[in-house]
Amino acid sequence: MTAGVTGYFRFTDIFFEWHQALPNKEDIGPLKALISYDALVHPDHPLREQGVDGIEMYLGTFANGEMRLLMSSAQIEYMRYWLHAVGLTDSLIPLPASDWMIRPSELANCSPCVYREASVLKKAIKTIDKNNKKLKFAPSLLTNRRLNFERIRTFWAERVGTWCAMDFEAWERDHHVLTEFGWSLVRWEGNEDEQNEITEEGHLTIREHRGFFNGTYVDDNRDKFGFGESEEVDKKTFRKRILDLIETHRQAGPLFLIFHDNKQDIKYLRSDTIQALTEFEYLLPDQAPTSGIYIIDTAELFAALEGESGGNKRSLERGCRLLQLPTEYLHNAGNDAHYTMAVLRSMASGDPLDVQREKRWPNRTTSSNPKVEFKAWEEDSDMSDLEGVMPVDADAQPGNDDVTWNGFDM
Repeated sequence: MTAGVTGYFRFTDIFFEWHQALPNKEDIGPLKALISYDALVHPDHPLREQGVDGIEMYLGTFANGEMRLLMSSAQIEYMRYWLHAVGLTDSLIPLPASDWMIRPSELANCSPCVYREASVLKKAIKTIDKNNKKLKFAPSLLTNRRLNFERIRTFWAERVGTWCAMDFEAWERDHHVLTEFGWSLVRWEGNEDEQNEITEEGHLTIREHRGFFNGTYVDDNRDKFGFGESEEVDKKTFRKRILDLIETHRQAGPLFLIFHDNKQDIKYLRSDTIQALTEFEYLLPDQAPTSGIYIIDTAELFAALEGESGGNKRSLERGCRLLQLPTEYLHNAGNDAHYTMAVLRSMASGDPLDVQREKRWPNRTTSSNPKVEFKAWEEDSDMSDLEGVMPVDADAQPGNDDVTWNGFDM
């Protein structure tokens, strides 16, 4: 139902107001039945798209960070015509009031979201309203992080370009001495009807720097790449492989370079040793790009998800633990790239931010504080062996439909 979209309408306006405003009272019943929660999520609803398991709506984000659940103008038009075509209304019912329409230009971001159950749809509306109230007191940095989070979800859902997580390792006593490079990428091949996901992982070490070992400040896991075979190459080949990787995928379309806390890695890419990155953007465009290189930082993404409004960002290890992504042999560049991609995929392929946060860590925020309050066993690395065993909520028990287990709906 995306074709012919000229704008969007707040779902609450459609659900509560549209049918009440109809001049012909006989039309109220059919429209009200069609837009009821149970009807919208039913497999036979006329808005059900082929291949979509549920009703597809849109989460619109305004520049101030406020969100609204939306229906497109194309969906509204289709429902009018369907009601008339099947004989439930004598004529086309009037469109919703024009001042209800939200133009795409009024939104900072608009991403699709799918609901399969009436209860989930109801809860989503309450959650959005509750979080809009919290954000009235949130600093602008958090608002910007939230906007970026939803843009990334949108671009990932549209399968735009190539997404490549990267990581470097250097000698702990002199960070100018690079020892490793790792990457993990995702791209898609095919047409709109059928796209195949292509993945690739790799790990390079520098032959000339083989004698530079870590172990005092960080673990030396150079020989413990867990997702393929490491390649030992000379410095010249090391640089060329990185240049070729970036150039190949940049030419194919937009390239999203993914880092976890990107400052040091970007310095390496721009250094005299590598010289692989010149033109790039930190800010994502409003619409999916067709070219260019864009920087994505999973530490910033996680900060948006947990509601962090300051500079306290999680390490890759801590972020993986809180997302319940098991890790092994960090501080190997290939492994770190793999886990950075796993963090990105976990968040970008998930529900809208507020819904995702509530599923992972239910009831951890308050009306005055949008930041998640983590449990001690989640924060303490010494208790990490209990992950996957202890419930997120102390009162949660498996089999209780009203709670979640390990942060996800069962």
